[in-house]
Amino acid sequence: MTNDAKYKELIKYLKSLGKVVLAFSGGVDSTFLLKASKEALGDNVKAVTILSPYIPKWEIEEAKELVKELGVKHEIIEAPIIDSIKFNPEDRCYLCKTAVFNMILSIAKEQGYNYVIDGTNFDDTKDYRPGLRALKELDVKSPLLECKLTKAEIRAFSKELNLNTWDKPPYACLLTRIPYGNELREEDFIKIENAEKYMMSIGFRAIRVRCHGDLARIEVSRSDRSKLFNEELLDTIASKIKECGFKYVTLDLQGYRVGSFNETLG
Repeated sequence: MTNDAKYKELIKYLKSLGKVVLAFSGGVDSTFLLKASKEALGDNVKAVTILSPYIPKWEIEEAKELVKELGVKHEIIEAPIIDSIKFNPEDRCYLCKTAVFNMILSIAKEQGYNYVIDGTNFDDTKDYRPGLRALKELDVKSPLLECKLTKAEIRAFSKELNLNTWDKPPYACLLTRIPYGNELREEDFIKIENAEKYMMSIGFRAIRVRCHGDLARIEVSRSDRSKLFNEELLDTIASKIKECGFKYVTLDLQGYRVGSFNETLG
């Protein structure tokens, strides 16, 4: 157990909540928060994971394994693509989070938990994240944000706590791969998931395959761009991504950056 003052503050804050349901994705933040919640609350914490067409299947499997390792109760709930986000509006994240967290809040209420918590961290306030408004309106607690924990600190604590997610690349639901205003279709999510899974399998850890209809726009981390200066590799990637259902394959020369579709907003 770490003795850092910020970690102690987090444990104290979690203890004050009494009994919680944690919205669990299996990412760096929610895994660290689950570990801390288990330490602070013992059996008074439950993890809930969303199963939806826009959540990759491999991420659900990873979440199951992580919860099992930490010895926490786990429930998986299905969330369809709701009508209000069908054409991927700019406030999609707000609408989606409102619907999903209302489902999780219902579970918490029915099963006698005091609060729902999530893994929003202090750095998340620096990006365009309309979903944060939904959390505030629904009184979902964000302990990492409340205790001013940054992503770098969360990774450092995770490493100290022997969590294998400490260096896991940032990931986001597949809705972020579709341009605003475009219809959300399950077949596109399948194409994106398979394409990203392939890119990960050949060593690209931070990867986004943005879907523009028949065209796949690949973003790899800036430090990985030089790996792509290989004609044979480019031919193989193009062929494999087309096998996933795309007709055209292109590389984003700027490389991966968080929420690149937000650049199109006014």
